[in-house]
Amino acid sequence: MTEPAVEVQPLVRRKAHSMGALGERWLTELPALLGDLERRWSIGVGAPLPGGTTSYVARARTREGRDAVLKVSLPAPDFAGQVRTLRLAEGRGYARLLAHDLGRHAMLQEALGPSMDRVGLAPRQQIETLCVMLRSAWRVPRAAELTVDPAEEKARTLGDLVARLWESLGRPCSERVVTRALAYAGRRAAAFDPGRCVVVHGDPHPGNALRVLAPRAGADAGFVFVDPDGFLADPAYDLGVVLRDWCAELRGRDRVAAGSLLRSYCALLADRTGVDGQAVWEWGFLERVSTGLFVLGFGAEELGRPFLDTAELLA
Repeated sequence: MTEPAVEVQPLVRRKAHSMGALGERWLTELPALLGDLERRWSIGVGAPLPGGTTSYVARARTREGRDAVLKVSLPAPDFAGQVRTLRLAEGRGYARLLAHDLGRHAMLQEALGPSMDRVGLAPRQQIETLCVMLRSAWRVPRAAELTVDPAEEKARTLGDLVARLWESLGRPCSERVVTRALAYAGRRAAAFDPGRCVVVHGDPHPGNALRVLAPRAGADAGFVFVDPDGFLADPAYDLGVVLRDWCAELRGRDRVAAGSLLRSYCALLADRTGVDGQAVWEWGFLERVSTGLFVLGFGAEELGRPFLDTAELLA
């Protein structure tokens, strides 16, 4: 019996193709995998949901008539971290985990509403809400097996990524931008303190913050996070990811105006969380450059270029 075709989002398909044989096999086997998960978890898989770059996400309904969301990720070592974080969070600041299969990179989560970037909130309101959410998310218990080697902490790995991709992609941004990013990577690596680490989300941008369908415990902000990376890092790292965005607000401004606007966002993040603002700024710039290069690396020019263009304004 031939499985029905599956509609995979263009960015996800592009990312799969960039992974070579592993990604091609994932695309080929996805229809059969969805059918098997339907039978195993007694669900009906519905229409795919938009957004994301590394997963197939679709609506689902349980045998009891409960709405849910099915997520099948491209093969990646961090999937176990996602599951661990959601499981330990137990719905506090994060989506509730209903079922998972580590070997198949699949999970079933509670159904949620639109993401924060789609509900018309002003940037400052989004930032303030994300801060409330992060203060809750940072209280997720640290699993005994979750450790971090100073030689492999986030600043060092991002610095290595920036240096490698800048050369391999033909230097798609100025040397000034890369020099600044690498300097900040060095400063954040030198400041690394295991005692200050929390279980960070890792990518807490507004697109990963979804509205709950009804008020519930653990979702005081009205939104919860999805897709956590769930590794140990300085809380300033998560805030730097929040600061990394806002390309649409920055593009079209001159250097002074762009820098002033983003500095005001940085000050808001620091004020609402008590985290050092300069650390947030440095993580934010490093994330802006590394994200732009990473996304360019799998061919998504239209998504990656705004990060590098705004980094030029800020360098």
